[in-house]
Order: sequence, then structure tokens, then C-alpha cells
Amino acid sequence: MDPAQWLADYQERLERVAYSARSASASLAEVGATATSPRGEVTVTVNAGGVLGDVALTPAARRLDVDTLAMLIVSTAREAQRLASARMTEVMADYLGESDALHQITRHLPEAVR
Repeated sequence: MDPAQWLADYQERLERVAYSARSASASLAEVGATATSPRGEVTVTVNAGGVLGDVALTPAARRLDVDTLAMLIVSTAREAQRLASARMTEVMADYLGESDALHQITRHLPEAVR
């Protein structure tokens, strides 16, 4: 193969990979999730990493005892984290396909997400 052609082909592959990486990064930046408790007292929003972004409580939440409200916030946050993990997995699967790299990223996620 001609060295100039090899270099041109290699440059083209690098550009495709860089474009895909930027696309995946942009998609991941938009990933997050919001979950609401079954009766609507608590709504929790998390980012792609599952980090808490917002907690909203309705007036009905004020009528709950402290322990019940705390458990409801935690369970709603866990649901939002599960949803965000599932969305992150979808984005990375589109980018990486079914691969060892995807397995390494998702192996620490709950089974329900993988």
C-alpha cells in the first residue's frame, strides 16, 4: 500500500472515531433521569452518574412522618439512578456495540440495568 494512502486512510479513521466520541459525549451530557414516588409526594432528578440534582416535595410530603419521608426520598432517588443508568447504557451500547468495553462500563451496574 502506498504510504500516503495508508496515512490518508488512517487519518479518516481517526476523524470518524473522534466524531463518534464527541457524539457519545454530547449524548451522555444529556443523560439524566427523574423519578416520582408512587403517590407523587417526592420527585428526584439525577445526572448520568446518578448524582442527585434536585429533590422536590409536594405539600402531601409534609404530612408524612420523617422516617417514611426519608425512605421515600431514598427509594425514589434509587429509581431515578436506575433509570439514568439504563439510559447511559443505551447511549454507550450505541457507541461501543456489544463489546468488552461496554461490559467494563456496565459491570458494576445493577442487573436490572444491564
